[in-house]
Amino acid sequence: MSDRLWNSPEPDGAYDVVIVGGGGHGIATAYYLAKNHGITNVAVLEKGWLAGGNMARNTTIIRSNYLWDESAGIYEHALKLWEGLEDELGYDLLFSQRGVLNLAHSLQDVRDGVRRVNANRLNGVDAEWLDPAQVKEVCPIVETSPDVRYPVLGATYQPRGGIAKHDYVAWGYARAASALGVHFVEHCEVTGLEVSGGRVRAVETTRGRIAAGRVALSAAGHSSVVAGMAGVRLPVQSHTLQALVSDLLEPVHPTVVMSNAVHVYVSQAHKGELVMGAGIDAANSYRRRGAFHIIERQMAAALELFPCFARAHVLRTWGGVVDVSPDASPIVGLTPVDGLYVNCGWGTGGFKATPGVGWCYAHTIATGEPHPLNAPFTLDRFTTGALVDEHGAAAVAH
Repeated sequence: MSDRLWNSPEPDGAYDVVIVGGGGHGIATAYYLAKNHGITNVAVLEKGWLAGGNMARNTTIIRSNYLWDESAGIYEHALKLWEGLEDELGYDLLFSQRGVLNLAHSLQDVRDGVRRVNANRLNGVDAEWLDPAQVKEVCPIVETSPDVRYPVLGATYQPRGGIAKHDYVAWGYARAASALGVHFVEHCEVTGLEVSGGRVRAVETTRGRIAAGRVALSAAGHSSVVAGMAGVRLPVQSHTLQALVSDLLEPVHPTVVMSNAVHVYVSQAHKGELVMGAGIDAANSYRRRGAFHIIERQMAAALELFPCFARAHVLRTWGGVVDVSPDASPIVGLTPVDGLYVNCGWGTGGFKATPGVGWCYAHTIATGEPHPLNAPFTLDRFTTGALVDEHGAAAVAH
């Protein structure tokens, strides 16, 4: 890794672009600014350590089988980038296209699932509808008996979906961006944004003032706090999202299984631990430790679907802080302050979007105009009423 990765800018040192947030989205944006647009005078500021926030606390799930055209567009773009990312970065990301199942437990689930499969196919996204027997073929260990608490009536299936190792993704991008000249500054908390004449001029940090031609916010869970420093009020709320891993097991789980009805997902990492998670905590919070009853209820549901995991032991639990917008879709684009850009509101969909949003956000910052794929996700939609509204429309929002 280049020494530039930890170089600290001098006070009043000027950068073409300062990115606030050294997680997956911030790092990917820096990489594509340098690679696609030749903008290398970039500083990525992180108040903790690089990729130590939500990037280290996510679901690892990758898929693009979203219902609405706008969402399918940006997530499918991301998935296509995922498919060539290891070769591009020259870094092993443990990207595994093992497929993603979204289970249906009621007649309404079935109708919603079939609708989504048809919408996916119209958008060129691979999708299939499986009956219970076919679900069992894809994932033999899932309980498909009709007389259980959550009977499996079928499932949507995206064969190209899968998982990747989140910290490897961050370091792969950081390594490549650093080689192109990007600076990454750890332990550098943003304390203020300097705005004059309607334009952002600099970033105030715990390590000094940093002059900036443009400032791009990408601080998951705290975007509204940082934007507020420039007088921009974002329509997002912060919630805790919990997950856990088991102790190491032999390979037993061949795919990714999610259930919208009970908001639980289960996959198995390359090392062998089961990765399980829940929906977001209902209460607004900046805590990285959520309510016990939420994760407890989801784990009970997971055991209904996978009785064979009853004797697995919990190795560790954690929580991330996610931004959720009113229509459960991201906000990516310009703000009322000239030179200030925002990327937030991904809820639980941020990790899988990493390459796609990095690509589109970099385009937006470099050109001053939204990329066609993130144009539907600008702040303007909250005044025009042209909402995307992916809430509940694309299976579990992980």
